[in-house]
Formats: sequence, C-alpha cells, structure tokens
Amino acid sequence: MEIETINPYDMRVIGRFREHNEDEIKQIFQEVGKSQVEWSRSIDERISFLKESLIPALIRERESLAGLMSSEMGKPITQSRAEIDKCVSMTRYFVDNGKRFLSDDVIETEADKSYVKFEPLGTIFLVMPWNFPLWQAMRAAIPALLSGNGIVLKHASIVTGTAQKMEAIFDTPLFRIIRAGGSRALSAIKYCDGVSFTGSTNAGAQIAAEAGKNIKKSVLELGGSDPFIVLDDCNIEKTAKEATKGRLQNNGQSCIASKRFIVSSKISEQFFDALKSEFERVNIGNQMEDKTYLGPLSSSSQAETVRTQISQLKSIGEIHHYGEERGNIIPPTIVTTDSEYNEEIFGPVAILKSFNTLDDAARIANETQFGLGASIWGSEASAEHLIPKIKSGMVFVNKIVASDARLPFGGVKKSGYGRELSKYGILEFTNIRTVWIQNEP
Repeated sequence: MEIETINPYDMRVIGRFREHNEDEIKQIFQEVGKSQVEWSRSIDERISFLKESLIPALIRERESLAGLMSSEMGKPITQSRAEIDKCVSMTRYFVDNGKRFLSDDVIETEADKSYVKFEPLGTIFLVMPWNFPLWQAMRAAIPALLSGNGIVLKHASIVTGTAQKMEAIFDTPLFRIIRAGGSRALSAIKYCDGVSFTGSTNAGAQIAAEAGKNIKKSVLELGGSDPFIVLDDCNIEKTAKEATKGRLQNNGQSCIASKRFIVSSKISEQFFDALKSEFERVNIGNQMEDKTYLGPLSSSSQAETVRTQISQLKSIGEIHHYGEERGNIIPPTIVTTDSEYNEEIFGPVAILKSFNTLDDAARIANETQFGLGASIWGSEASAEHLIPKIKSGMVFVNKIVASDARLPFGGVKKSGYGRELSKYGILEFTNIRTVWIQNEP
C-alpha cells in the first residue's frame, strides 16, 4: 500500500510513501526496545541529548519543517512557525525541570529508608493526529524520552512527510516512525509498553480496548466541544477578539478550540455584532502566505464533513458566513441557535447560544459528551462561582484554553483520560516503584 500526501489548497501531490508491513513494524519496535535499555541508564545523558542535539536541530530546520507542515495539512505558515517555537520552549522546560520531576520521593515510614522511584516503562507508542503535526507528537514524546523511554510514532497519513522529517531531526534510534493505516496501528499495540493517543473519541475507544486487551498503559486525549462562556460584565470588544482566535486559529481544527459560545442574554446582540466584525476582518487564502490567518481545511473529506454539519445546523439555527467558500476553504461562520447540538465541529464554525442565569450557563456548558476545556469571560467573582459547576479537565478565565508545558493537559468524560505535560504528564509512562529498606528483619 502507498500513502499519498496532498496540499489541501491546490490539491498538488506532495509525496508518496510505502507503508511498513507487519514484520517491519515488529522489527522497529524491537530495535527501539534494545536501544532503550542503554538510554534509560543516565538522565544526564538524556538531558544533554535534548539540549545539545534536538533543540539546535529544531531551530536549524524551522523554515523547512514549517513549510512541510503547512503544505501537508493547510495550517497557515505563521502558525506552523509558532508551533515549532512552542516545541522548542517546551523541550527547554523539561530539560530544566525534568530531573527534579523524576527525582526519588522520600516517604517517612517505620523503615530505615522508604522512597518512590520513577522508572521508564520501555517503548511508548504514539498514535498522533494531523492538526498540530509537531506539537501533538512532541508534547508526548519529550516527557516520555526524558523519563527514559523509547518512542515509536505512528502519525496521521496526511502528514507522513512531516513525520519523516521529525525522525530525521531527532536522529536517534530512540525515536522511530512507522507508516501504517489504522488497523495495523491497532495491531502494533501489542509490541509496546504504553500507548499515547490523540484523536477522535471513536478511534480512542478502539485504542483503549486494544490496550486493555494487551494490558498496556494508555493515555487518551480525545475530542472537545469547549464552551466559551461570556458574562454580562466582560469587555465585549476584547472578548470578541479572543473569541476569534479561539475559534479560528489552526483553521478551527483544534480539540481545545472554543466551539460553543454561551453568551449572557443581556449582551448577546452586542457580542454577536463584535464577533461578526472580527470574523469579517480575517484574511483568508493560501496557507503558505504570511498574511493568511485562515487557510484550507486539512483535506477534501474534512471540508465535506464540515459542510455537512453546517447543512444540518440550518434546521436548528441561522447561518452567517463571512467570506467566500472555495475548494477546501470554509469561511468564518456563526450559527445562532437555541437548540442543543453535540457534535464536535472541526472547522471555523462558531455556535452561539444565550443564557439568563449562571446556572443556565453551566447547564448549557455541560450538555455535551465532551469535557476537555472551558473558558469564562467576565469578572473573577462570577467566574469563580461557575468553575465548580463545569465538567472539564481545564478551565481558563479571560484567556482562551491553551496547552502549556508547565500545566497538566487533558480532559474528562469522552475527552479522554490521563494527562500530558507538566510534572504530572512526565510520570504517566513511568513505573512508580515503591522501595522499602530496613536494616534488620
């Protein structure tokens, strides 16, 4: 079988790649496993590799990598550069703090000595999506590598060129990729010691089932339909600007994008007008041009999925487009409705609903199967009242939801389980080992 990558703006074929067969996949896991044994012995050497080899390589290859990412999945080129910069910053954070996060935790007991050690599991299998082709993989790989594990990455097929570029940048037997379809990726779980998956809820359920069958540790970061709750005491103009970023960045293709805008009925008309003005200013076009803020969706199939969802929404709300639809470009769109709509829309479509009381806002925020992130816009006092009522893994006040290396990232409900990033994420793929020592029996 052959994988083909295509520029979603002009539909030009970028590359063709042969898929690995089962024997090749097994061999890759075995080779990483052998290298991991030596890799696990010295955290100082692991830190040195990340600091002296990987970070300089990422900086050196910034432009070529950004161009490849954007051409394969449609991300505006300026956002690809920012994604690479964020990966460099994240790696530096773990270089500076990883040793402290992984140090033995001494626990006072009746023993002469008792402590907890954090040891690597072995080889971690990353099954990653196309929407943030570098960041999604790196935020799982760097903590796992630093804690002494090896990595095998199965990336989304439409960013196969980016995956191969990553393998070349890492330039180590501890980081390898496999090229395979979904069913072969599932069968590869039996070769790993843990699996980290980012993607759809349906695919995550299959990954979790296969990991469970093989008794493998798993971390799942799945879909989201994040509420963006606008209180009547917010700064409407500034909030509308942030709402535009929250909904349209990465062409609206982000699990933590602001997707459902829940607005106080007291200011709903003013907020709509402000958001409309911001959407109308967005520069739409070729993702390879610096001036572009909104480019094409990642593929023809993805664009068709969003068009179908917009068509469904016509029966329950009013559709407002701000720009021209052409090819795989879906213009910024606002849907005003009073009805419940629980599908995740992976594109530049904002659903607006109004509320009367804070309890109403919390109820609407929770009327979804997802629980990834949430943001609240308004006074601190009102926000603090709402936070305990919202079911999500993360909540941000007067800031759009974002991943930050210093803070744990993950969700509840059908948004997944486990955490990435921070001191909590680095421990996900470790053996948390108890050690008890006493001098006499």
